[in-house]
Amino acid sequence: MSSRIDRVMAALGERGLKQMLVTDPRSIYYMTGISNHPGERFYAFLMRAEGGHVLFANRLFNIPDNPYEMVWYTDTDPVMDYVSEYLDKSAVLGVDKDLKARFLLPLMERGAAAGFVNASLAVDLTRGIKDAEEQEKMRVSSLANDAVMAQLPALIHEGVTEKEVADEMLALYKAQGCTRYAFPPIVSFGANAADPHHGPDGTVLKAGDVVLFDIGGVKDDYCSDMTRTFVYKEASEQNREIYELVRRANEAAEALIRPGVPICALDKAARDLITEAGYGPNFNHRLGHFIGLDGHEFGDVSLTNETLAEPGMIFSIEPGIYLPGETGVRIEDLVLVTKDGVEILNHYSKELTVIE
Repeated sequence: MSSRIDRVMAALGERGLKQMLVTDPRSIYYMTGISNHPGERFYAFLMRAEGGHVLFANRLFNIPDNPYEMVWYTDTDPVMDYVSEYLDKSAVLGVDKDLKARFLLPLMERGAAAGFVNASLAVDLTRGIKDAEEQEKMRVSSLANDAVMAQLPALIHEGVTEKEVADEMLALYKAQGCTRYAFPPIVSFGANAADPHHGPDGTVLKAGDVVLFDIGGVKDDYCSDMTRTFVYKEASEQNREIYELVRRANEAAEALIRPGVPICALDKAARDLITEAGYGPNFNHRLGHFIGLDGHEFGDVSLTNETLAEPGMIFSIEPGIYLPGETGVRIEDLVLVTKDGVEILNHYSKELTVIE
């Protein structure tokens, strides 16, 4: 974990900062290995260029022994006074985007630092480059997701509802060693697939429906995410057309991935294929998002993100075509940028499958 702290401290130094208060529990876990869910109470990791990092926590929480100085407080203590004592008042303080105003404003009123700036990128961009341990955990989590996806067609039968299928999934994930969902599963039949974030409901499956699954679990703290679209009983020409178009868009974007390629070029490659076929307005979201400890982390795969791909980045590639009132198709993989190309973390087939 110390190497991750070193990387964040180097990023802070590049921004001219000597101290930062990190309050996002997931980022604190990323850097320290300490997991805590503080709810509304103040919880923070103070990082200082001279070392001697400090962890602030309420005594209600069971924080294991660790190499950092612990500052404990109770619900009746003036915790911001405690924090102020540890800050360098002559230096600017970096804070993250999760620091609530009810904690930030008292620090500002006390003049606890020479200034306050949003330094979230120092942490977010560091988290965006997965180290070897994280990459392996993402591989394992994605393999578990593949295994769950492989079992879903067997749940599809005449008369079943979206919600009935979704209700079966948590047990499948736990059987693969996952602790929970990465996000509530999306199960969409027929016209419901035209809503990219449709929540499973009582819609009953019928012949000719597409069946869209957007699913992910959490294994060893790391998230998976994958989408596959099937057809029940019979595939119309329209469904076959848009399915093959989405698959080609997915594969075209993936084929471009390598270090140094602008991330926006990936979105453009997929979007251009779909647009040239006349479905541009029906691809109504970005191509993907970054992922790791959180299902959606800082960074996206969009036309506006000119960041160059770097080894260790993991993000989704998920083009889609959505025809309101009719049907929808999305195909999604997670990909890892390697030193000389790309590793696709999902292995479940992308060939159109008709469930009988």
